[in-house]
Amino acid sequence: MDKLFVVLGLVSASLLVFASRVANCDTISSCTQTPYPRVCNSFISSNPLVASKGFLNVSLTVTLNQAQLAHSLISAMDLSSFDELAKVAWTDCLELYDDTVNQLNRVLLSNSWEDTQTWLSAAVANEETCKNGFMELNSASYLSSLPSMLSNFSKLLSNSLAINNQEASTSSLASKPGGGRRLLAGGFPSWVSAGDRKLLKSSTAASQANIVVAADGSGNYKTISEALSASSNLRSGTSRFVIYVKKGTYKENVQITKSMKNIMLIGDGIDATIVTGSKNVQDGSTTFKSATVAAVGDGFIAKNMTFQNTAGPQKYQAVAFRSSSDLSVFYHVSFKGYQDTLYVYSQRQFYRNCDIYGTVDFIFGDAVVVFQRCNIYPRKPLSGQENTVTAQGRSDPNENTGISIHDCQITAASDLKAVQSSVKTYLGRPWKEYSRTVVMKTYLDSLIDPAGWLEWSGDFALSTLYYGEYENTGSGSNTSERVNWKGYHIMSTSEAQNFTVANFLGGGTWISSAGVPYTSGL
Repeated sequence: MDKLFVVLGLVSASLLVFASRVANCDTISSCTQTPYPRVCNSFISSNPLVASKGFLNVSLTVTLNQAQLAHSLISAMDLSSFDELAKVAWTDCLELYDDTVNQLNRVLLSNSWEDTQTWLSAAVANEETCKNGFMELNSASYLSSLPSMLSNFSKLLSNSLAINNQEASTSSLASKPGGGRRLLAGGFPSWVSAGDRKLLKSSTAASQANIVVAADGSGNYKTISEALSASSNLRSGTSRFVIYVKKGTYKENVQITKSMKNIMLIGDGIDATIVTGSKNVQDGSTTFKSATVAAVGDGFIAKNMTFQNTAGPQKYQAVAFRSSSDLSVFYHVSFKGYQDTLYVYSQRQFYRNCDIYGTVDFIFGDAVVVFQRCNIYPRKPLSGQENTVTAQGRSDPNENTGISIHDCQITAASDLKAVQSSVKTYLGRPWKEYSRTVVMKTYLDSLIDPAGWLEWSGDFALSTLYYGEYENTGSGSNTSERVNWKGYHIMSTSEAQNFTVANFLGGGTWISSAGVPYTSGL
């Protein structure tokens, strides 16, 4: 937290960075126009800085101050009445609010609408995850022990999202693909450096590694965790740091922390380099903490590896990989699990030529994420269970998040094929009120139920979600019997364009520097 408080000391100076925003911030310029006017009036209307610094700037500053207070109050809580499971959930909350302070500090030092909306959306995901941890560990009664000011904080966060979103909609950049960013030739967008492009395209990238990990002792380290710990002393600044993980099975839970920026893991191939674990909710972990591998530090890249969680379907939520790494890229990577395999937790992520296996909600989270040319394999679930490919977690209508599945294939895994006719498989269900998922130009095999999509609980979110399909193929792509929810769309070409790499992910600014081929449009 020390670095964060240093940044907080610069808040007043950082407001000057936002001067260029003030002129454009007239779409929402008073508390009456925000989602929560009462909270806005209480914290912002009387603030003397509004006249000189602008409505959005002051809203963001106040929200940051409340995030700092929330983290302080949570860290100081008396846990003497908490049982062990409640303490596990509290630990998540402490980490999540620390990250929220970090995200809001970044916002105050940025003048990019796209970055601001991404980082505010990440803060919303943190809020939701803090609460989810208590509920999934049957400790919901302890939620009342959390600081009462968290309710006001979540409303301030929602107000800031709305204000920034309206500002972006009045900007000329908003109408340009990828925020008007130039796309590079040769099949790569410009969001990843030229050096990273070479690494991902190269068949000999492992030879350029800074550290070699080998389970048999032939490298610098025997575990990935040891290599990551060593990386902080072996690198200069935040330049790209490449860790080559030789063929083998690595039984460890790996954490790429927020200080570990621009880490790249390169293996010897899918099912050759395997990182495996078995943490799960049934054994006392939150979904958030069950991940075999978690990437938090920005700019993470993985290539030619398998990440898996072997807890099995009977253990319910058990994550193989969780990413909240902004501008992260996954290329030729396999993710294997059952329920909740791949946690696309938050921020901007791109997956190309990947394999994802699972049963219930096995691609889930609240990131801005595009999957391209990936193979998605529903597996055999527990008896009586239904497969749902996605469960997107957008809880605020102004978040820029969603799951876009583009030019992929959804077919049964080998264990499901034999019983495919007796298991219902759906494209997704709405985990949160504004859940948003689209499936475009993707091959859907006959395992997809004619309805396409599944309710979460009754009519929850059916009018507020956004689910879309565009020019899919295969026997499971027939839309004549699809759900008739208000939020379901058979998309036009112009609607589908909103969910391409260029327009939805802003991929024109960062993917190509990772060296991953991609399609910017449809």
